[in-house]
Amino acid sequence: MTALPMEKKLDALIARHRELGEKISNPDALKGGEFAKLSKEYSDLGPIVETALALKTAHRELLDAEAMLKDPEMRDMAEEEVASLKLVVPKLTHDLQVMLLPKDEADAKNAILEVRAGTGGDEAALFAYELFRMYQRYAELQGWKFEVLELSETGLGGLKEAQASIAGKSVFEKMKFESGVHRVQRVPKTETQGRIHTSAATVAVMPEAEEVDIEIKEADLRIDVFRSSGPGGQSVNTTDSAVRIVHLPTGVTVQCQDEKSQHKNKAKALKILRSRLYEAEYQKREAERAASRKGQVGSGDRSERIRTYNFPQGRVTDHRINKTSYNLPLVMDGSELNEFVEALIAEDQAEKLASLKE
Repeated sequence: MTALPMEKKLDALIARHRELGEKISNPDALKGGEFAKLSKEYSDLGPIVETALALKTAHRELLDAEAMLKDPEMRDMAEEEVASLKLVVPKLTHDLQVMLLPKDEADAKNAILEVRAGTGGDEAALFAYELFRMYQRYAELQGWKFEVLELSETGLGGLKEAQASIAGKSVFEKMKFESGVHRVQRVPKTETQGRIHTSAATVAVMPEAEEVDIEIKEADLRIDVFRSSGPGGQSVNTTDSAVRIVHLPTGVTVQCQDEKSQHKNKAKALKILRSRLYEAEYQKREAERAASRKGQVGSGDRSERIRTYNFPQGRVTDHRINKTSYNLPLVMDGSELNEFVEALIAEDQAEKLASLKE
């Protein structure tokens, strides 16, 4: 059995975790925000150190078991133990390598979700609504907070576009691969000949930016207020509470009219604007990083066709990882969406590990 991979690095991580534990056990000796910062580092290192210690123990036991193979009386028992540990050590090594992969700085952030109807008229709008509901249900099952920021309905049970804020643990990490074109194949309710139509909706998932992430100057904004309207253009508010914000340097435009309060609509619009500007910078950095990797699960480009929902066959296919599920109703209900989410994360991790070994 060879020496334990990354042993020096593991020892350094274990020592750092111990050092942090000693420091936060005496918070009075720490200045300013040091306690919160060190506590987070200690907490983040916890699972890594736990796995590292398990790996070191398994590796030591494997060496001992291999040494026992030389003893004829112990050989049978040792062979069984060696066989078992030769499965455990590689798995723990892989788990640790995944834990030590460079973290996406946005993974821990909350997210802004945008869903828009694409090609396909009323059918596309109905599908866009179903996708938005799928994500809302998925968020509820994950224990996340789902807040609708803006909803533009068609009046036929569909939506032109919608935005929501999703808050909770690892939201962007789990949702980031949902960006792109989602295609639906089914017979619309209005189709008298029973023909299958193909429609589409576009999904964008952006890291929710904090004020410290993106500074927006008041002078760079043009803010218009107007009377909000409902489906078909009918007025739903008698006051100028709807808000449209244009970011002059980039031309990015956001509007919100869901709230009766102009102040609340402005706050929501600024939240979306800040996240769109942050996403532009984030995507630029991701593209530069991806250029050095041969493979990439998804570019995050909202024009990329990523998934097809075929209702007659009851299947959902993700084209990036060639994964198909025949539980379409459960996927649309949000309860089986995690099957795709976890597979996409695993594929991304595998590609990153492969690029490190090249």
